[in-house]
Amino acid sequence: MANNLKTKEDIEKIRKGGGILAGILQRTIALVKPGISTWQLNDFAEKEIYAAGGRPSFKGHGPKNNPFPAGLCTSINSEVVHGIPSKKRILQEGDIIGLDIGMEYLGRYTDHAITVAVGKIDKQAQKLLEVTRESMFLAIKQAKVGNKVGDIADATQQYIEKNGFNVVRDLVGHGVGFAVWEDPQVPGFGKPNTGVTLQEGMVLAIEPMATIGDYRLIVENDDWTISTADGSLAAHFEHTVAITRHGPEILTVQS
Repeated sequence: MANNLKTKEDIEKIRKGGGILAGILQRTIALVKPGISTWQLNDFAEKEIYAAGGRPSFKGHGPKNNPFPAGLCTSINSEVVHGIPSKKRILQEGDIIGLDIGMEYLGRYTDHAITVAVGKIDKQAQKLLEVTRESMFLAIKQAKVGNKVGDIADATQQYIEKNGFNVVRDLVGHGVGFAVWEDPQVPGFGKPNTGVTLQEGMVLAIEPMATIGDYRLIVENDDWTISTADGSLAAHFEHTVAITRHGPEILTVQS
């Protein structure tokens, strides 16, 4: 675990990359509307990353026989994460779409996700987005020196379940910075004061995932897209967060 701790210089590089990535994601979100394809969203995001001097860290990640083919995950409605962009996937009024993006910049990695509405959505879908987003910020407040991973998990689970939704259990947040994925795992469910103790210099991808229906999941035929087993809507939000002596610092924010 200690070899995953970041120096101030590491965190400064991650902060720079995170600021750039946050801007790219916001510009990508601005394109979301009925009639656009997920391929168009990915094409725009990838070009923005390269133009900024970064590299799309998801592209080519994974097993050699089935690497992820894009820089942006585009997960629609019941798709929780890892949706593959396609010219055939056209957004419709009333959809929700999770946009998850990662970048390597100055040799350091950041990870950022948001779920947004396509046009007008119903009240329950809107509540799902709002609750999942708020659970992320409640979780981030627990990301401080001396706390445990379980404190982050409990904050997420308590808020999501209190609002009538379910927490995804088969997917977790994680360490990030030197690679796309590092230890420790950061679940969205669990008990307080359990798990790994948080230390100054850790950088975590805190990413709650919630469903309107059952939390159980299936993997689609592409071996990447993960969806709810019952077809219910799902939402996903994520920030890259540094644990500092002064408290948690969100690194994926526009400067």
